[in-house]
Parts: sequence; structure tokens; C-alpha cells
Amino acid sequence: MSAFSPQDTLFMRRALELAARGLYTTTPNPRVGCVLAKGDRVVGEGWHERAGGPHAEAAALAAARGEAKGATAYVTLEPCNHHGRTPPCAAALVEAGVARVVAAMRDPNPEAAHGADTLRAVGIAFESGLLEDEARELNIGFVSRVTRGRPWVRMKAAATLDGRTAMADGRSQWITGEAARLDGHRWRARACAILTGIGTVRADDPLLTVRGVDTPRQPLRVVVDSRLETPPTARVLEGGNVLFFCAVEGAAPCGAETVRLANAGGKVDLPAMLAELARRGVNELHVEGGFKLNGSLLREGCVDELLLYLNPSLLGDSGPGIADLAAPAALEGRPRLKIRSLDRIGEDIRIVART
Repeated sequence: MSAFSPQDTLFMRRALELAARGLYTTTPNPRVGCVLAKGDRVVGEGWHERAGGPHAEAAALAAARGEAKGATAYVTLEPCNHHGRTPPCAAALVEAGVARVVAAMRDPNPEAAHGADTLRAVGIAFESGLLEDEARELNIGFVSRVTRGRPWVRMKAAATLDGRTAMADGRSQWITGEAARLDGHRWRARACAILTGIGTVRADDPLLTVRGVDTPRQPLRVVVDSRLETPPTARVLEGGNVLFFCAVEGAAPCGAETVRLANAGGKVDLPAMLAELARRGVNELHVEGGFKLNGSLLREGCVDELLLYLNPSLLGDSGPGIADLAAPAALEGRPRLKIRSLDRIGEDIRIVART
């Protein structure tokens, strides 16, 4: 039976709401919220807005204006215990004289972890695990990067009810309605990077930017282009902030940064690409690729989640499907997914499923 009270849960839910305000802005840092309370009264609250800025605990302490002494701090992530671009939050809570700290989850980052030890060493009560699943979901990419050395990879696709993503000649604009397209931009906005392949660059000439969403940050745009065949007029090059992964020696158009990672087949080494993106601080990677790239990512175990929009229409068998995957030898051998959510977005259906 949980030792947490209904009031504890109420304040932690508020901390999670605050943390979510940093959904588009905190990368590569985690999204964190903090509430300081005395009894049933909130004396201060805050959230981490952007890397290099005050952490959630510091923002809440500043808002408390000296009333933090004796308070309980509800934090969505264990207070950090190291001095990076900002001072350690565990020490700040000690100095402020809080009496108790409740964290939704422990910090998986070994560089910043063990704030609980600092707090307990001076007699501050520390508890964790309250609404842990919700906190972990909010920072699923950060957790993936610091524990697995790779981003959380979310593959987005739009298809008709018969699973077709384009006409036979490649035309696909637009399969889904306006509401679904705007929703897709919200998922783009929360990602650290957006990935596509040379096939999509040729067929659709995408910008790969976030539009229609209020965000101060544009994700890094990443192109898998094994032979460096992207034309210099491609719209993805507009404004810079583009990274190419290739398998040959050479330079990307317009001086864009290029990383050569070749596998034995002369293609881009996709698992190595994910490791490199993690090294660069990418927490969530949003994939908007085509039939071939999607298939390669799935076959090589590089996809964690599918974001699929289904439109109530039919295209027939002539168009491509979602991914280039070989048929299993038996029905039992087909890849199975776990549906996380199913929602109606305008006239379309959005499915979030995990591998």
C-alpha cells in the first residue's frame, strides 16, 4: 500500500503539469517540474525551461521568496547532485531548509544522480516513486539516451485504411487531414531531431521544420543519404541546421555537416548513427522517412515507437506501404506491437504503438 497521501499525489500532478511546459524547449536536458508546499498551501513552483537556465527546483525556490524552510518539495526527477552549467539542486534544497523531498523518479543520469544521498545526509526525508510512470513517459527520450546510449526513436507515417502511404507514382500530399498534419507538427516540436532519407528528399522535397506550433526551437534535421545525392536545391537545406549521414567519402551540398558511417553493405550504419546522435544530445528522434528507410530501421531494431495516422480512404494495391519488410514465413512470426493509445484527430485516427 502506498505511503503517499492524496495531497502528495495532487502536488506531484501539478509538478508534472509544470514539467510539461518544457516539452519543446529543454533538450538535451530532462523536462522537470517542482512544487514547494507547506500543508495544503503552495509556497513556490517552477519548471526547467531550457538548457543552461535555472532548474525546476531553483525556479521554485526563487518563487517561494524565503518561505521554503520546512516545506516539502515535490520534484518530477531526483534533484541533481552535480555542478554543470547551473549549481546542484540538492545543495540548494539543503540550503533553503526544506524538510522533505518527494521525487517521481530517480535520476538515471550517472553524472547527476545521488541527490537523495546529499539530502538524507543532513536529515532531509527523501521518498521517490510517486507517479513514476508518468514522469518516465515525459522524459522517455532522456532516459533512453543516458541508459541505452541511443535516442528514443519514434517513426511517423500517414496511410490509408488499406495501409498505403502514397500513390504508385509517389504522390502523398495530402493523405491525412489538416488536424492530423498539425498534430504531427506537435510531435516534431517535442523531438530533438527529425530524420528522413534521400528517397523522401527526392519524392517530397520536405523542409522538415516545425510549423503551426508555438515553439522557439527548431529540431536538428538529419538526412540519411548513403551516396550524398541530395541536390543543392533541396528545401531541407534551407536555413542550415542539417546533418547528413553517408557511407561514402565526400561533402554534403551547401557545406552541411557530414558524418560517414558505412556498414558492410555500403549503406549507413543505422545503429551507429543512433549512437552518434545520442552523443550529440539527441533524446527523441522523430522519423519521417519512406518505405525503404522505414523498413531498414525496423529490421535493424532501431525503432521504439510508431506514430501512425490512418485516413478513412483507400488507395488499392499499387501504392507503397509503411515499410519495406519481408513477409514472415508464418503468421506467428510477424512483428507484434503494443498499442499505447488510439485517438481520433479530426477525420483521421492516430495510433501510438511500441515495438
